[in-house]
Amino acid sequence: MTARIVSIGTAVPPTRIQQDDVRALFAAQDGVDRLTRRRIQAVFDASAIERRHTVVDELAALPGVLGDSAERTFLGADGLLRSPTTGTRNDLYTRLAPGLTSAAARTALADSGIEASAVTHVVTVSCTGFFAPGPDYRLVRDLGLPTTVERCHLGFIGCAAALPALRVATALAHTRPDAVVLVVCVELCSLHVRASSDPQQIVAASVFADGAAAAVVTADAEIGRPGGLELERFGTALTDEGETDMVWTIGDNGFEMVLSAEVPRIIGREIRGAVTRFVGDGEPPAAWAVHPGGRSVLDRVEAGLELAPDALAASRTVLREYGNMSSATILFILAALLRDDALADGTRVAGLAFGPGLTVESALLTRRRPAGLEVDRGSLAMAATA
Repeated sequence: MTARIVSIGTAVPPTRIQQDDVRALFAAQDGVDRLTRRRIQAVFDASAIERRHTVVDELAALPGVLGDSAERTFLGADGLLRSPTTGTRNDLYTRLAPGLTSAAARTALADSGIEASAVTHVVTVSCTGFFAPGPDYRLVRDLGLPTTVERCHLGFIGCAAALPALRVATALAHTRPDAVVLVVCVELCSLHVRASSDPQQIVAASVFADGAAAAVVTADAEIGRPGGLELERFGTALTDEGETDMVWTIGDNGFEMVLSAEVPRIIGREIRGAVTRFVGDGEPPAAWAVHPGGRSVLDRVEAGLELAPDALAASRTVLREYGNMSSATILFILAALLRDDALADGTRVAGLAFGPGLTVESALLTRRRPAGLEVDRGSLAMAATA
């Protein structure tokens, strides 16, 4: 039996911020000189992001109408960013993450046609906060899952973590015939927002956002809705460089992400070799789900693999509409591919994600459409132009 993703559910906080407004906020901070202001302008404008979602509602407020400054955590009434402690930020994570987690999971289960009572395993993923009992425990309680569900949590792996989570889910799905594995990623990156003139911190501020995504995985063809994404195989590669170019550490005033300008260059240099080793001599993938660490990362992958201009369309759309939600992002992309009626039965899909190290995580999937629901591409094209 082959494990498959039956469905994917996503969730984002209700507060949506426009990229232009966030750029203006950072440019207006104390101590921002002309050079830093130009750097902020250039970095935000080059991000290819139009809007993002955040649990920090204050970031959507306008200076001068912020209300009582004493009631605010991240943004004073003067429009200047504050620097709450890591404890304060993590308290907010503990309070806010479970709601997004359960929302994404409920959607995934509803779309899968599988009852919550059938879930046998839970795999949770996050790198933007910690608490115990953690997100895996809360999912059991909030969704009313059986208390005998086997749980594991993958923490602090960064943006690449969804693919290792699917790898774990695939292994678990083969441990018993009736296994149903619920994989959930939740990241509240904006809780670690800070004002800074450091170029690497400016890059981080320009791309990261909040969101959650869940996937239902099983190897039983009789469970849930037919079709989905078959999980064929996975790969991991460490690049020869990059150990200090993508770093995620815990500071006294939040988690600190280092994203150097070398990251896209390293990926561009190494991606062909990593993908060639992973895909092998088989039929090349016809669809791609590439984690959008930023626009320049997607550009380097596209150039390094000599992909068609529209090959990364799903990745670019998710980046534009949601930003970089760390581990949850690639599940948003896979969800878009699952909804794509033009993706024929048997289409091979390559998933790529990048994490601290620099680590390249890979997955090879195959789109399976339910019998009788295959879309004729010619008819689809005629309908689109009618």
